[in-house]
Amino acid sequence: MPANDDPSIPQLCGAYATQMQPEQFFSHVTAAMIHGLPLPWQLQNDKRIHVGVVGDIGPIRMRGVIAHRLEKATVESVDGLRVLSPTETWRYLSTAVGFTNLVSIGDALVRRMQPLATMRELGDAVRAHRGHRGARLLRQAFASVRPGVDSPMETRIRLIILEAGLPEPVVNARILNRYGAFIALGDMVYPDYRVLVEYDGEHHFGSVEQSHHDIDRLDEVMEEKWRVIRLNSSHLRRKATVIHKVRTALEQAGWRH
Repeated sequence: MPANDDPSIPQLCGAYATQMQPEQFFSHVTAAMIHGLPLPWQLQNDKRIHVGVVGDIGPIRMRGVIAHRLEKATVESVDGLRVLSPTETWRYLSTAVGFTNLVSIGDALVRRMQPLATMRELGDAVRAHRGHRGARLLRQAFASVRPGVDSPMETRIRLIILEAGLPEPVVNARILNRYGAFIALGDMVYPDYRVLVEYDGEHHFGSVEQSHHDIDRLDEVMEEKWRVIRLNSSHLRRKATVIHKVRTALEQAGWRH
C-alpha cells in the first residue's frame, strides 16, 4: 500500500472503537494524539494504537494494539472516542518521553489559548503518580511547566535558555510603551532588561497581513528601546547561537551572572 494511503491515527481509532469493550479507552501516545498534544516525531509517526483498561481484564491480543493496565483512570469522550483525560495522559507519558517533551506537553495543557488543564490539575496528577515509574521525571517536568505558552517551540527555546544558566524570561508578557499603552504580547520577555525573545513560527509567514502586523508590532517595541531577538526552528539545532544571542543582549542591558 502506498505511504499516502496509510490510514491515519483517527481512522485507526475509529475502526478500533467499533469493537472496544466498555472498560477500554485510548491512552498514552494515542490519547495524546487525539487531544492534539505535541509529541516527538518518532511517536507522531507510530501507527500502533494504545488502549487502556482498569482493573483485572484479559489482555488485548491484536496486531498493532498495545494494552496498558491502569489502577484507575478518568475517561472523556472526544469526537465520540473514549479517551484518557489530558492530565492523566500527561502523567502516564512520563515513561514514554523525555524531560523536554514532557515539559512541552505540560505547557500545551496549560497553554494561553484554549487550555486543556490548570496548573492545579497538573499538580494533582504529579501527586497521584508518586511511587509509580516516571514519578521523578514527572515532578521535575512539572517544576518547569509554565502557563500561557503558545507553542512547543517556545518551550524548547525557554529550556535552552535555562539550561545555559541564564535567567528565566516571562512567558507571553505584556509590553507597554512609555505612556503605559499596550503595544505587544511578547513570547519570552525580560522586563528588567528590556529584552524580547520572539519565536517566528510558520504562522508568521502565513499571510501578507500577518507579516505586516509582526513588522509593525516589533518596530514599536524597538522604538521603545527594547532589544528584540527573533528565532526560528533552525535555531533549535544551533543552541549555542541562541545562548550567545540572549546572553549578549542581557549583558549589554546590565545583567551579570
